[in-house]
Amino acid sequence: MALGGFVRDDRDISITAIAENGRRFPIDKLVAHQDGGTLHLAISVFLYSERGVLLQQRAADKYHSGGLWANSVCSHPDWGEDIADCARRRCREELHIEAPLEALGVIDYRADVGGGLTEHERAHIFAGRVPVEAAEISPNPVEAAATRWIDRETLHTEMAEHPDRFTPWFRQYMSRDDPALRAMRELVWSRIP
Repeated sequence: MALGGFVRDDRDISITAIAENGRRFPIDKLVAHQDGGTLHLAISVFLYSERGVLLQQRAADKYHSGGLWANSVCSHPDWGEDIADCARRRCREELHIEAPLEALGVIDYRADVGGGLTEHERAHIFAGRVPVEAAEISPNPVEAAATRWIDRETLHTEMAEHPDRFTPWFRQYMSRDDPALRAMRELVWSRIP
């Protein structure tokens, strides 16, 4: 269901970094993306309905990848925040929507996102079905310039013809043969008429 939301200033938050030995520690969000990127926790949510999968166009003034299309929600848990709680919170904050989410797995990836920044994430992948009555999304303009529902064929065509319109991580999500990503794609596409 659509929810009223609030906007928080997340410029100075700490997120969860992961050392080579697996130890977790807090790190400034921007610092985690500099100097080749420090491995850190992330969430990626794929929302779907009868209309297709929901894409989000990142707000133009985001600290990286502004104006590019990505999956429904992507973010980082705050230091100490539960990963599933973060996924639900960011659905509310970015899209003003609440939907049951299913955890599908975890992937690691690294992507140059321009401006000297790198995403190096251990991303927890979630999928959720948006009820028909909530299929009209009202994105938070601080986070997203636009949203749109897209079917599988149109998405594949657009990604082949205009890959530069999509974020580097979304391109990986849609092309990598990784168990969590394969499960996400199979789940989402199999449930869309």
